[in-house]
Amino acid sequence: MSLPTPAQRRASGRSLRSAVPRSSHAGWHPPDSRPDPVATLRATDAVRLSELLGLRYSRMSASPFTFLRGSASVMAADLATTAQSGLWVQACGDAHIGNFRLLGTPEREINLDINDFDETLPAPFEWDLKRLAASAVVVGRQNGFSPEVCSGAALAAARSYRLRMAEYARERPLEVWYSSIDSLTLQDVVRHAQIDAQQKRLAHRRINKARRKDNLRAFRRLTTTVDGTLRFRDDPPRLYHHPQDDDIVHRAMTSYRGTLPHHVQVLFDRFELVDYSVKVVGVGSVGTRCWAVLFDGGDARTPLVLQVKQAGRSVLEPHAKPAEQDHQGRRVVEGQRVIQAAGDIFLGWTSGAVEGVDYYVRQLWDMKGKVDTELMSGESLVLFAELCGWTLARAHARSGDPGAIHGYLGSGQGFDRAIARFAVDYADQTERDHERLCEAISRGDVPGADGS
Repeated sequence: MSLPTPAQRRASGRSLRSAVPRSSHAGWHPPDSRPDPVATLRATDAVRLSELLGLRYSRMSASPFTFLRGSASVMAADLATTAQSGLWVQACGDAHIGNFRLLGTPEREINLDINDFDETLPAPFEWDLKRLAASAVVVGRQNGFSPEVCSGAALAAARSYRLRMAEYARERPLEVWYSSIDSLTLQDVVRHAQIDAQQKRLAHRRINKARRKDNLRAFRRLTTTVDGTLRFRDDPPRLYHHPQDDDIVHRAMTSYRGTLPHHVQVLFDRFELVDYSVKVVGVGSVGTRCWAVLFDGGDARTPLVLQVKQAGRSVLEPHAKPAEQDHQGRRVVEGQRVIQAAGDIFLGWTSGAVEGVDYYVRQLWDMKGKVDTELMSGESLVLFAELCGWTLARAHARSGDPGAIHGYLGSGQGFDRAIARFAVDYADQTERDHERLCEAISRGDVPGADGS
């Protein structure tokens, strides 16, 4: 589905400001007909590798936050029952707080940006914001913070989104498109933040660590040399060879090349495929087909490690509109290019030998830094939630109409409080759903860590 034109967005915003008041976003009240969350999760088992289902549900059962990370489909269905502004953007679809990362740009700068686009699709802007706010509350509770800090983190995310969207509404589209949250900006924010010295040092270390986590680091950590040939180290179940995948991977790499711009094809042709391994990643993605693919550039100083990851239909699709792209890998890539301030030059899509299975391709660990929310103080969590709200506003302003969204949000704090109230209620729902999954695993209704 194409996003509405600016005129359509503004007309939609004007009509819905009275029909759907901001306060209607407050709170979460599950409908009587709400589907069983475990059944919703299990509906995707058929498109996953059966031998990894136990690992998937084991990771999801570890905590309410890991459950939230792996249950985007559950929350998508819930969000579809809530009030909608009618103002659409290219949504991330999985904008929980753990998917905001430090990412490298082609210019070798570090930006704070969204990292995961498996579920991207045009959708109402508030769906992403509600998922972000709810995840901030869940993380805060997991860290043992007070209810005031947890709801304060959700409030900070919503307030930051509203204030930054007001700024983007005043800027020209090119200014919005060129904007980013780079390392200098982040360091300045941290320098002036109301957090203690230890937390400031930790934040600066995260930024510096992201610079070092490049393709060479992935190469050194994941590979070895066998009889003079580069190979991945087997580390099951996270990384292991599966020779039956040879045809899939080679076909995928052949069609992938054609999705790259010509100048990147010239660079890609300098490398030779030498090995591949199954790579288990994330929480929600466990069980989907994913490979790390190793290329040799002629010497130990020029390796290339790509990730080839299965792309299914977005969890938003049943509740929004079908994707404009028939190829789901292309949907992910094109959505990412719209949302991110600066993307991976090797981003592309492909198909393999398995009928009906699409993939997207990107570099593995290229200047990516995970922000460790479990090490944050309460003040740091509130600050990070604020940065995530800013990041999400910038991402949405690229495809949506920031003027219409700003007009809907208003200048007061009513919308902020409504989102925070929803976030607290939905965190309660997440904890109930997590408990439901743990019970299903203990009864043997769902595979556990041993796969049974």
